[in-house]
Formats: sequence, C-alpha cells, structure tokens
Amino acid sequence: MTNKLSADTEAALDLVNRTLTEAETCDHAVSVLNYDLETICPEKAMAEQSNVISYLENQSFKLRKNESFVRAAETLFRHRGELSEFDAVLAETLHRNYLKEKNLSPEKRKQFSDVRNQAFLDWLRAKKTSDFSIFAPSLEKIRDLSLEETALREERLPDTYDNLLDDYERGMTAGELDACFGRCLEVLLPMLEKIKGSRKKIRTDFLRRRVTDEEQRRMTDYLCSVIGLDMTRSAWALTEHPFTDGLWYDDARITTHFHPTAFASSMYSVIHEGGHALFEQLQPEENYTHHIRMNKTMGQHESVSRFYENIIGRSEAFIHLIYPETMEGVSERELYEAVNAVTPSLIRTEADEFTYTLHIIIRYEIEKRIIGGTAAIGELPELWNSLYEKYLGIRPENDREGVLQDVHWASGFGYFPAYALGNFYNAMYYRRMKEDLSVENAVRSGNLGKVNSWMAEHVFFSADREDPKTWIRNITGRSFTAEDFLQYLTEKYGALYGL
Repeated sequence: MTNKLSADTEAALDLVNRTLTEAETCDHAVSVLNYDLETICPEKAMAEQSNVISYLENQSFKLRKNESFVRAAETLFRHRGELSEFDAVLAETLHRNYLKEKNLSPEKRKQFSDVRNQAFLDWLRAKKTSDFSIFAPSLEKIRDLSLEETALREERLPDTYDNLLDDYERGMTAGELDACFGRCLEVLLPMLEKIKGSRKKIRTDFLRRRVTDEEQRRMTDYLCSVIGLDMTRSAWALTEHPFTDGLWYDDARITTHFHPTAFASSMYSVIHEGGHALFEQLQPEENYTHHIRMNKTMGQHESVSRFYENIIGRSEAFIHLIYPETMEGVSERELYEAVNAVTPSLIRTEADEFTYTLHIIIRYEIEKRIIGGTAAIGELPELWNSLYEKYLGIRPENDREGVLQDVHWASGFGYFPAYALGNFYNAMYYRRMKEDLSVENAVRSGNLGKVNSWMAEHVFFSADREDPKTWIRNITGRSFTAEDFLQYLTEKYGALYGL
C-alpha cells in the first residue's frame, strides 16, 4: 500500500469487500448450478433450474447496484492512488463495470438473464433435433438484447461490435482483428492447398478404434495427472459441450465427452480444459481475496488452454510421454502424425491445429454481419454452410454439424475471436519460454512442473492486473502480433508434410 488510507477510503473499501463477498456467494451458487445443468441435471428439471440461476444472478446484480455500494466503489476509484496494487485494480474494474451497467436496472438485467437461460435450453433442443428453427427465435432475442445492452452503456465505443468484443478482450477492435485474420488467410489458405497436394499420407485409421468409456475414464484421470492438475482442488464430469468452471480458488472443475470411436476427442478436451483449470489453480490467491479473479480476458484464458492442448499436447515430446498409455500396434511417430494430421472438418472443437483458425474466422465474419444488420437470423444456416465451403472446401449436411454446433451464441456475441487470439498469444510466450528452459526435455521426461512454474511466474501472475496488450508485452518484450503463430504453424506443418 503506497499510503495510509484515509478514513473515508478505508470505510469504502470495507463496504465494497463485504458486499462483493455476499455477491460472490450468489455467483458461486450460480456456478455450481450451471455446472450441474450442463452435466447431470435431468432434462425435465432444466427449466426450473434455469429459473433459480436467473434469480440468483439478479440477486448478485442487485447487491452491486445498491447505491451505497456504488458510492463506495466510486470513492475507491477517485482515491485509487492510496490503494494497494490489487485493490487499485479492483477499483478500476468496478468503475469500468459501473459505466457499463449504470443505466441497466435489475428488472432489465433479469429480463436479459431470462432470455439467455431460455436460449441455452432452446439450443440444446435444437442441436439434439438438428433443427435451427427451434433456436432461431431465441437467437433473434439475443441479438436484440446485445444491441440494447450496448446502447444503455454510459460510455461506449462507436462501433457496436467493438463493444461486444471488448467485453471479452479489453482493448481489441474489429479493425485489428480484420488485419490479423486477413494475414492468417493470406498465409494459411495457400499452405492448406500445398498440404492437400502433399505426397505425405498420414495414417489415422487407428484413431477410430473403439475405446470403452471405462478406458477413457482412466485416460482422463491419467492426463489430469500428467499435466499437473491438482485433483484435490478439481473434478471432472461428462457434458454435451466441454467447458471449465473456476468456481473458487480450490474448486476448478472441467468436463469432457466420450465418443467410442473417437478417443482423441476426449484426450484433447481434457488437456484443453485442464489448461483452463491450471490457470485457475496457479493464479495468485490474492485475485480471490481482492475480488479480481474474473479480470482475465477470454483470449488470455484460451491462450493457456490451447497452449496445453496443442503446443504441449500435440508435440512429439508429449506423445513420447503418454505413448505407453494409449494403444498397441501403433508407433510413436504414427501417433504423433495422426493427432496432427490436417484434414478440413466441420466441427470446430474437433478441428486440427492448422485449420482451427479458419473455423474462428468464419464465426467472426458471421457475428459481424449479425450485429451489423447485414445477415438475418433465418439466413445463418446457409451463410454458415457457404463460408465452410469457401474456406475449408466442405459443406455441412445438417444444422447440428453446422450452425448449431457451438453453444456460445446462446450467451451473446464477441467470444469466438478469443480462441484465435489465444493462439497468437501463446505462440508469442512459447517463443519466450524456450529462451529460459528446454521445453521439449521437460515434457519428454514428464516434468511438466517446470513448464507450469514458468507459466505461473510469467503468464498467470499478472493476467488479472494488466490489459492483454500490456500483459503480452511484459511477458515477451514485444507488441502483440499474429506472426509468431503463423511461423509456428508454417515450420511445424511444413516439416510434417515435407513442404
């Protein structure tokens, strides 16, 4: 703390801490209910459970909208120079949120929450029946409330989509993404054609071998152990769409799904979600005690999950490490090549590392059109299918493998670019990590503790206290760029396919 707090500032900090502790109790309950909703909740109980979630979310919101709390939070912001580093970040965060929510009443907030919860249920039914028309009315409401919510903000960016993007990735704009994604298309599309024309043929038939649920359960436990996840502070369950929920400091839960003839799908879901959970487990505990643990952007979080999934999990060193635990009759090299094979596919979460960015670009282009008013909701299935044909040369045969495959739009727009930004960030700090330690040797020997320690010190430590561009510059000494990621892909897949 730079100075002794004045009486007014100390009183304000005490009120803010007490209120946030109470609000976070509601938030914690919401997280538990959401985890249950997406894992083991009976189908007929989902609507009622969604109502309970909506109620608790609104109770938390009301606590943060209380006039005494708002005055105290604004007092902290005005006197943030007196505060410790963690409390100063809290004051800035509360002020930023205040400007977003100042004109949003609890009643309107409850309405928005109800729409999102119903949209999730409609998406589940629509995906199950592969019928976009079931989800379309809710998606129209999601679009409309996104526009309304943005218009209510006390301060907002001129471009509506930039506001939505900023909710997930502070400081990022569509203009910057247009440039990054344009560069990706410039590099990846020609290289994809070269890969398709390569004489190198990768064997992948064994990835379709039947693997029992029990075998996949054992693999899940093993992979959690290998990457260093503390299972006394974590748990896993099965779900339709894998996700991670950091409920609290000692409770970071992950999910996966089992497909009997696609065991690698669960493997990499576990490693991906385990990366998210490691971020939660290895961040400073002060993030929780000072109420800033939600300050991480989605791009920062996805950088970590995709770092463990791809840069670590699909490396030759990692395949060497886990090879005895996988299958017989297949060489290490064959397994390495198979989990890195480039095959344009329809499902984003199953996409290979090379083509994955194209899936994100498709969603980004569609989101901009939805928010910009140049794409009607009813046109989305055809627009989706056309863009898959344009960029990946394949076309979905139904809505389930097309426009309904992701749950994200049931909550709103602006999230998807975070996955690509995560790739850009992690390629940058992977390059920096290799200056400090032999990553390959550490992974090959099963000593991921060295990797995790480096991540805790350089990547996790300050993520909640710095905006993403400052954060990545402080880690790497360089400004944000997509070039490291494109170089990583070009070198790895050029060697793999003999280009």
